[in-house]
Parts: sequence; structure tokens; C-alpha cells
Amino acid sequence: MNKTAFPKNPVLLVDDEETWTRSFSLALKSAGINNILCCNDSREVESILETTEVEVIAADLAMPHVTGEDLIRLVTSRYADIPILVITGMSQVETAVQCVKLGAFDFFVKTYDKSSLVSGIRHAIQIRELKRENTTLRSRFFDDRLEDPETFANIVTSNSAMRSIFKYIEAIAESSQPVLITGESGVGKELIAGAIHRASGRSGEFVPVNVAGLDDNIFADTLFGHKKGAFTGADKARPGLVVNAAGGTLFLDEIGDLAHASQLKLLRLVQEREYMAIGSDLTRKTDARIIAATNISPEDLNKNVRFRSDLYYRLKAHHVHIPPLRDRKEDLLLLVDHFLAQACRNEGRGKPEIPTDLLPLLMGYSFPGNIRELQFLIMDAVSCTEGNILNIERLKNHVGKIGSSGLKKSSTPVAGSNIAFGPVLPTLKEACEELTLEAMRRADNNQAAAAQSLGISRQALNKRLNKMKTDNTD
Repeated sequence: MNKTAFPKNPVLLVDDEETWTRSFSLALKSAGINNILCCNDSREVESILETTEVEVIAADLAMPHVTGEDLIRLVTSRYADIPILVITGMSQVETAVQCVKLGAFDFFVKTYDKSSLVSGIRHAIQIRELKRENTTLRSRFFDDRLEDPETFANIVTSNSAMRSIFKYIEAIAESSQPVLITGESGVGKELIAGAIHRASGRSGEFVPVNVAGLDDNIFADTLFGHKKGAFTGADKARPGLVVNAAGGTLFLDEIGDLAHASQLKLLRLVQEREYMAIGSDLTRKTDARIIAATNISPEDLNKNVRFRSDLYYRLKAHHVHIPPLRDRKEDLLLLVDHFLAQACRNEGRGKPEIPTDLLPLLMGYSFPGNIRELQFLIMDAVSCTEGNILNIERLKNHVGKIGSSGLKKSSTPVAGSNIAFGPVLPTLKEACEELTLEAMRRADNNQAAAAQSLGISRQALNKRLNKMKTDNTD
């Protein structure tokens, strides 16, 4: 079983009592915080910080040689981004308050019950993650470069909104917090979830499961598994998908349809990172990252009385909304070419030529089924093609004919068969410019579609537009 180190950088425990650091380490590990570094001599802390990037420091206040107060001064002056928590005895509370004024993140009283200290460590880790993500997002706002474009290689797009999503994914990739992905059916939510997993660098598997229509028992059995003999027919134990996702990512698709009882179980999994198999009274921990997706809009999901608001806000620690295909029509030509090549590979045949009227036809369609609908349309067209040109008759019947050009109808009435002229004829240059501008208007400024309607290449159209711009500037 893969086990991802959490957090990515170690939590440093500093105390001259070895028994305390050992017992506190066990408490942290039982809470899923397994990347821990112990130091029983406070004089070694400075050299550790010089060679090791530390996530959080928890230090005893009363230590020989270098005290907790001395460590606070060291950390706040040279490593200000590292939160330091102070552990005190019952008689040192006033001193601990002074430590907070010096820059300590928080202080806790040393007792046998370590739950509050574990919660404090987890809170400090979350704050550190948020600060790191904010810094990354700010830097990416000014830098259009992706750190690892290969992470998104199987997502076909040239859309600026999608590129912004890619940069956001890279910024939150290493976070352990849940991600909520929203978008209409067919926009590629699972592809985005897979990209988040790849960008995270997690060693475990990406485990997808569609939870739509699952009743509470099947949901619990699918995710959490069961013990042998837990119910009739349970002749052997089942581990569940949460176990399969250890050290990796658990992707829950269509969570908007979950039953109320299942939402409670999911809330515990997301919030406490713990669950119980059916028929077991043993609580298990998980380090799997949770990504959830729904085709219900965030606003409607939050207003839905059937969906718990506390679960909604826990899942929405990070949020990715994928735009529908009708809002990213510059991707149409890329997607058509991609699905055409894919369908031809599957059928073991040569790639047919794309008819000139296909793209204008698609540009005027709203695609209620989004990218998945386009994929099936192209697959069906390839299956019906016998010659060297893609047969799009069935596609036309599906989309509906929208005029011979396939573009938006002009608001200006057209006289005659094709073109209406006034009493004064335009010059050839003026006619070319007007025709070019009209094609761009009807194509919503999409150069590929406008070029196809004019019967020229995109490069030729781009050259003509640049020349028109230069002539109008002179």
C-alpha cells in the first residue's frame, strides 16, 4: 500500500524529553500526519533549519541550552514563514502568552490528552498551505507559463479560460484539501480530476467512482468495504475503494445525488479523514485526497435543501468550474481533428478530409452535451464515411441546418441571390474589406471559421486582417 508523506515537509518536534516526542509522534501519525522529525537537543534546531525545509515547529517552552523563547526569536527573524507552536506547563501560561506576542503561532498546555495539540498542528499546516497557494497564484497571475504542460496533454484546448484553470490546478496541486469540480455534463470533469492527481505528484492511484444513484448501503460498501460476515452474502472481506486510493486520489463523480446518510459518511471522511467498514467498529484513517464533481451549479448545490451545506463548504476548499463547449468554440477545430484521428485509429482506417461546411455548421450549435456529444457525433460520422471526405449528413440532421454558410445570419436583408449592391459600386479593395469584416462578425471573430466560409486559409485571412489594420492606421 502506498503511503504519501503528509505534510510534504516534516513537522519538527523539539523537546528534551524523548518519551514526550515519541508519544506525540504516535498521536500525530494516528491523525494522518506522518512526516515527522524529532529533536531532543534544542541546540541542533538551527542546523536542522539550515539544511531541511520544515512545515511546522512544535517546541517545549522550558528546555536547557536553547529555550522555547530563544527558538521563537530565531524562527521569526530568519524563517518567518514557518509557524512555531509553543508547548507549556500549567504554570507557564503567562509566559506562553508573551511568546505569542513575540511571534509564536499558538501555544498549548502539555497534558496527556494531545488532541488539542494535534488539531493545532493540523491548523498550522492548513494555514501554511493556503499561504503557499496564494503566493503561487499571485506569481502565476503575472506568468503565463505552465510548470509542466505534459500534465494537461490529454486535454485538447486553446481556450484562455481553460489555461487559467491549468495554472490554478498547478497552484493547488500539492494541497491536501478537497477539490470541487463543477460543470455541465460532458465538459470533461474526470479529465480535470486526473490532471489534478498527476500535478500533485502523489504516489498512489487515481480511483474514480460514480456515486450517482447509489443507495447508502452500496455507497458505504463501495467506498469503505465490509468485514466478512457483515451481512448475508458477505462470505469474504472487501477493502473498499478508499483503501485502493491510499496515497493517491479518490474521485467522486456526481455527488449532488448522494443520499443524506451517505453525505454524513462522506463529511466524516473529508473532515476527519476517517471511516469505518461495514460490520466493523474499528475506525480507519486515510491519506487519500478527495476530489468531488457535480453537474449541478455551485449556487444550486448550496441552495439544495437535500445537500448538506457543511459538506458543500468542506468539499469546496478548492473549486474548479469548467466552461461549456459553447463558451470555448475556438476549440472546435482542435477537438474535431482530435476525435477524427481517434475514431480512425479505432477503426483502422485512413483519416478522411473534413468538409469545408462542417466547422461553420458546428459554430452555430449550442452543444447541450458538450465535448462528449461532439465526440460521439464525429465517431458516428466516421462510421458512415466510405470515401475520402467525411460524411456529415447524419451530423447535419442532428445539429439542424442553419443556413448554407453555417454562420450567424446577418441582420441586414440580402437582395438578389447572394450579394446586394447599392447605386454606387464599391471598389474591389472596399468589397474585400467589407466581406472580410462580415465573415469575422458572423463567425464571432473566430478566424478559423471565417477563413473556411471565405474559402481561404487561416494564415491568408490573418495576413489580410493585419494589412487592413495597417492601412487604417496610416
